[in-house]
Amino acid sequence: MNTAEGTGMQDPLTEVVGGQYLSFRLGDDLYGIDILRVQEIRGWEPVRALPDMPPHVKGVLDLRGTIVPVVDLRIRFGIPDPAYEPTQVVIIVSLSSAEGDRHLVGMVVDGVSDVIDTASHEVKPPPRGVAGAQAAYLTGMVSDGEHMIVMMDVDRIFSDEDWARVTGLAGG
Repeated sequence: MNTAEGTGMQDPLTEVVGGQYLSFRLGDDLYGIDILRVQEIRGWEPVRALPDMPPHVKGVLDLRGTIVPVVDLRIRFGIPDPAYEPTQVVIIVSLSSAEGDRHLVGMVVDGVSDVIDTASHEVKPPPRGVAGAQAAYLTGMVSDGEHMIVMMDVDRIFSDEDWARVTGLAGG
């Protein structure tokens, strides 16, 4: 495993971890998240919009009495004018905040693909010098022979600023 230079600590952007991942589509690209973070997968349904939110925060939904913010990963990753049709899904994931609290977040994606098993040696670190919105979320990349799957750290998708805005308005 790689370490951050001079600190002896692991560099989170180059952490290479095997295990089971849920793969999903955003446009033509495949992404993967740790299956243990997935709480449920729901079909798309309109959410309650909140004022003054960034464009990728679509609103909130009521999940059996829990108010869950919904983030459209397609917008977050720069896909213009995504459609909201019954074919889209919302993946409900459990996140850890900077304070160590657990929160649920819904992620709008174009579709769920598969559950993939990977060994640590199959997960390659992201290339050095990767920039842009996706770079902060990358933990590695896996090739299944036909596709390159970008592995993501779900805890980094929703910024602290996003949390503060949503929890202030949603009362959570």
